[in-house]
Amino acid sequence: MSGYLGRVNPLVPPGVYSPQEDTDLLTEALFEEPLPPGADVLDVGTGTGALALAAARRGTRVTAVDVSWRAVCAARLNARMAGLPLRIRRGDLFAPVRGQRFDLILSNPPYVPAPAERDRPRGAARAWDAGGDGRLILDRICREAPELLQPGGVLLMIHSALSGPERTLDHLHDAGMRASVTQRHCIPFGPVLRQRAGWLRRQGMLAADDEKEELVIVRAELPV
Repeated sequence: MSGYLGRVNPLVPPGVYSPQEDTDLLTEALFEEPLPPGADVLDVGTGTGALALAAARRGTRVTAVDVSWRAVCAARLNARMAGLPLRIRRGDLFAPVRGQRFDLILSNPPYVPAPAERDRPRGAARAWDAGGDGRLILDRICREAPELLQPGGVLLMIHSALSGPERTLDHLHDAGMRASVTQRHCIPFGPVLRQRAGWLRRQGMLAADDEKEELVIVRAELPV
């Protein structure tokens, strides 16, 4: 898949999320999404900037945001190495871009359900731990993204089926958006889910024989 997308492996410093299958799947959805010439794109929770750089390769104007200073520095360095222009801002979710409007918002947010003692994740865990139901950031995106979209603008987001795609669709519909799950992909458990599988089974989120995680891509469009 990486060859199809033309993505160069970015520099990943310690404490920054390393692009994985979810990044590649969302990048593929990005390349399939029709965009107007010179579209304004926002990548929220950019990490290394891999997704933002893929958008920039399409000739779009890209703003990338992350709460982590390490991620911001990594994204700036990767943009410089790739020779691609990115506007990179540090801040909590949409705070740095309030009042702006975008044709496309991309997000690969934290979505892994986490035990209560991980409610305040630190370091690299901020890229995946998302509260007991995995929706700590998802619900905020569903609530806040519509006001940053142009009429006809699109939100593309990926998350685990463990964190409730139906709730995502319900929240986006309530916000006035046309939303659907456009793709589903099953992948083997990564290191975090392998370590957490016992807890997830005790919570009733995983069956005893589950060895794969389903990822879903949600596409939501703001009516014109």
